[in-house]
Amino acid sequence: MNDNLIGDLCAQLARVGRDVVRSGLVVGSGGNLSVRVSGTDSCWVTAAGTWLDRLDRSDFVQVGITDGAVRDESGSGMPAPVPTSELALHLATYRARPDVRAIVHLHPQHALLLDALGERIRLVTTDHAFYLRRVALVPFRPPGSAELAELAASAAADGTNCLVLSRHGCSVLAESVELAHKRAVNLEEAARLTYHALVAGRLDDLTELPPDLLDRI
Repeated sequence: MNDNLIGDLCAQLARVGRDVVRSGLVVGSGGNLSVRVSGTDSCWVTAAGTWLDRLDRSDFVQVGITDGAVRDESGSGMPAPVPTSELALHLATYRARPDVRAIVHLHPQHALLLDALGERIRLVTTDHAFYLRRVALVPFRPPGSAELAELAASAAADGTNCLVLSRHGCSVLAESVELAHKRAVNLEEAARLTYHALVAGRLDDLTELPPDLLDRI
C-alpha cells in the first residue's frame, strides 16, 4: 500500500485526536478513531490505550473489515499494536454502511450527562440540522461487546450518522474524516446548549428547527 496514502489517512485522524482533546470532548484516552481505506476491505484504527492527542503513525493498526484480522503493513517484522477495544463497533458499522469512510468515537461530557439525566439532545441551530440531522440513542451494552457493536450498526443502517451510546459515548460517522470531526463537534455543541437550557429551567421553551426546514437543509 502506498506509504503516502497511509500517512495521509493516519495524519488526518491524528489531527482530529489533537483537536478533540484540546476542545475537551474527551478526557485521557477516552475514545478511538478509524478510517476506511478506499478500494480495499480494510480500515485503520487507533491502537488500544492510545492518547488521542499524542497519536503518531505507530499508534494505528490496519484491520480487515470483513474478517477482523490485523494486517501488518509495516514490513518491520515486529508485532502490530493491539487494536482498540472498540474494534467491533467500528467494523460492524463499516459492514452495515458501505458509504461510511470515517468513524469518530468519543466520550463527550455534555452528551453523556444528558443521557444520564434521561434528556435527549435538541438540534437548535442550522449547523446542527446540516451536520447532524438526527441523533439516535443506542441502549446500554458493555463497551467493546458484540451486542453494542450490533445495536450501533443497526441504529446507523437507515443513514443516521450520529449515535449516543448510552452511559458510554458517541459514535459519529461520515464519508470523510473532516466531516466526521465536524459532526462530533456539532453534536457536543448541541448537547451543551441543551444542558444550559436545562440548567436555566427553560428546556421546555427550547424550540427545535421544524421538520420541513430539516428536509430542505
